[in-house]
Amino acid sequence: MEIQQIRNATNKIKFGGVTFLLDPWLADKGSMGSFDDISQENYQVPDPVKMVLPMPFYGLPLSREKIREGVDAYIVTHIHPDHIDVAADGTVGKFLDKTVPVFVQNETDAAVFRKSGFQRVQVLSSEGTVWKNVTLTKVPAKHGTMVSCGNAMGVVFQAQGEKTLYVSGDTVWYPGVKQTLEAYSPEVVTVNACAAELVGFGRLIMNDEDVECVARTVPRATIFITHMDNVAHASLTRYDMKGRLAGRGVTNYVMPQDGETVLF
Repeated sequence: MEIQQIRNATNKIKFGGVTFLLDPWLADKGSMGSFDDISQENYQVPDPVKMVLPMPFYGLPLSREKIREGVDAYIVTHIHPDHIDVAADGTVGKFLDKTVPVFVQNETDAAVFRKSGFQRVQVLSSEGTVWKNVTLTKVPAKHGTMVSCGNAMGVVFQAQGEKTLYVSGDTVWYPGVKQTLEAYSPEVVTVNACAAELVGFGRLIMNDEDVECVARTVPRATIFITHMDNVAHASLTRYDMKGRLAGRGVTNYVMPQDGETVLF
């Protein structure tokens, strides 16, 4: 297994002889605009300075062509504009090859992808979906501590001869994550952990305390920290996270820079 950190929650995962592109947000630097630009949604970030910062903060570390190269399927954990490119008309994935299969969390998201021209859209099952000898199992996620920011999913990857991978997705630490860890005993866990926060919604994804909870629950696993340094509602940077985890005594993690690949 190898996981390449692309940007934000976008990861290129090679698993069981199959290459997946996870949450492919391929927009140019700053092209999504700022939270001020989407004020009709009334989203407010705790730091008012960040309200006017255009996202994503950084460009892609590789060309789109290189990122898409060799990809067998896309997995989109949920339709939010920092996980998949969303156009003004509501269609998604304008930079993607629409003949490539895409796996999604539910029929609502599937309908959006079909409307956007994707030809092979499949909803993942909590019972497990087998594709090219890889079993993909949808598992629960809780996208917010106070108010849910929408439905999202995690995904467990299993294949003969591979370590079990748990992509937790946009979630905070809660009993559903603990149950997944205990049920599957994954050797690798990816966590979205910039502690993104919106006023009125609370924290939307993991912070350093949540990462510690994961680390203590599966102490033999390697935690792959992602979803860092590219959105205005983030409360933690990679630099912050490294210091806080040191203070908590958490060492069983990697936190790659954009473009970096980790082998497991």
